[in-house]
Amino acid sequence: MAGPLRLVALLVIAMVTAACAGAGPQASSPPSTTAPPSSPAGTPPASPSPDAPPASSAAPSPAVSSALAAMSVEDKVGQLFMPVLYGSRANGAGAENKARFGVGSPAEVVERYRPGGVILFPWAGNVEDVPQVVGLTNGLQKASKIPLIIGADQENGVVSRLSPLVTDVPGSMAIGATRDPASARAAARVTGEELRAVGINVDFAPVADVNVNPANPVIGARSYGSDPGRVAEMVGAAVEGFHDAGVGAAAKHFPGHGDTKADSHTGLPVIRHSRSQWQKLDAPPFEEAARRGVDIVMSAHVVMPELDPSGDPATLSKPILTGLLRDEIGYDGVVCTDALDMAAVREKYGDAEVAVRAILAGVDLLLMPPDFRAAYGAVLAAVKSGRIPADRLDRSVTRLLELKESRGILSAPAADAENAAGVLRSKKHRETVQGIADRSVTPVKGADGLPVKGDVLVTGPAGKRLASMLDDASAASTGDTPTESEIARARSAAARADTVIVTTEDAGPAQTKLLAAMAGTGKTVVVVSMGAPYELKRLRGYDTALAVYSDGDASLRAAAKALSGALTPEGVLPVGLDDR
Repeated sequence: MAGPLRLVALLVIAMVTAACAGAGPQASSPPSTTAPPSSPAGTPPASPSPDAPPASSAAPSPAVSSALAAMSVEDKVGQLFMPVLYGSRANGAGAENKARFGVGSPAEVVERYRPGGVILFPWAGNVEDVPQVVGLTNGLQKASKIPLIIGADQENGVVSRLSPLVTDVPGSMAIGATRDPASARAAARVTGEELRAVGINVDFAPVADVNVNPANPVIGARSYGSDPGRVAEMVGAAVEGFHDAGVGAAAKHFPGHGDTKADSHTGLPVIRHSRSQWQKLDAPPFEEAARRGVDIVMSAHVVMPELDPSGDPATLSKPILTGLLRDEIGYDGVVCTDALDMAAVREKYGDAEVAVRAILAGVDLLLMPPDFRAAYGAVLAAVKSGRIPADRLDRSVTRLLELKESRGILSAPAADAENAAGVLRSKKHRETVQGIADRSVTPVKGADGLPVKGDVLVTGPAGKRLASMLDDASAASTGDTPTESEIARARSAAARADTVIVTTEDAGPAQTKLLAAMAGTGKTVVVVSMGAPYELKRLRGYDTALAVYSDGDASLRAAAKALSGALTPEGVLPVGLDDR
């Protein structure tokens, strides 16, 4: 394609010219992280200084300026979008793409609309195995006029879009329980190295929300905890870990989603924090992320009336995204929306108008618009009419190009499936992660009764898996919502045991009934909580409780070590069980 060759040539000429003139980044710019062409896909480029201010605070580099000058208005508008494309192969035609974009294959969508990036999901058919993901990301990059941001929502724990291809890393709350920012950095580096190896260059992590509401239906264990200072430390360390790996990081969800009772996927949450409460509780992790040079800040689809009385969600709020995030915090990197197909942002305006209002509020990147063609057409029309001024469009595109330059995306080598196979789930990564999981095991009640004694029965959602990690334990496994017959079988099996271990995860009525049945047997009952530990406040009848915050294998192995006496649990609850 002549277009990509022309743009790549301009980029190369600009970078060579800068080098020959002895020009480096200005003092206020982060150093380049562009990897040399010979770097293998799993080898991270150098990390920028964590204290470097946002790239856009200085004049654009020659490469970015040249790229911007070569772009048409349509190119620039395309850069503002990050859709989901459907299918496992870049050149594979599919009905879903045809219906949504008017062309069949992911590569054709990229060629037609020139999006700034794409995001991968298993439910869109994008994630099957390592060679397939490598082939897809390489094929998308080949089709693109400007190298793409290729993102994934790999928070680990509850949100793990590339499981089971990648190393099973415990989620944020488990890492928060270690109280060790080095654990957050190491976990992010492991994930970042594995994503980069398959051609994914931005992770939509870390979660920067301070979870202070036990009833929060959407954040919970995705948060590092309820203490703003500790969450800020973890978020900053995670940003550094992703940068160590050579991938971009996205702090989410600004201005904070930790005190909601509604799920923004299905409704519009309202948070009534005063300005001073927000400054003390919600802001610190985002301020720290900005200080560490985070690449993207993702907006939240929440209403904060004390910060903006308009009733618009933060994604559409200029007082929040421009006034607070840009002007007060001083962040000048990329601002991205949360997914625009979520109900919370679709209640007040149509899908086309939402896209325009988000850009006017301060957004640079529109994630997953549900009606792509309507949104693209509306933004293009707004630019051509002057509603979105040309210089406003250029600022967003410049930020996106600077992100791509700073993370080496503009000159990244193709991913290599053979190299990726040696990086993903490597022994080194698994050992690093197991150490983090071991340090996260938290004694909540009765840990002096460990190790477990006598005949042991393990039940609950992970009963069979945990039993297999303990010597001579039997299992009465149930699903996430134990049925009456499963509970009866577990009660019968418990009659032959001395100790019953009940695995729980965000226990609802069915798991609560299972635990009550086990407590009613008169046996010693141990709970292993695998989600947010708030459930331990509601549950009754147990003698000992451990929190491991995740149902992943590494967390269950750590629990097995604690139950058998092979380790002393030393994690610290990152949230208060008595909160509200």
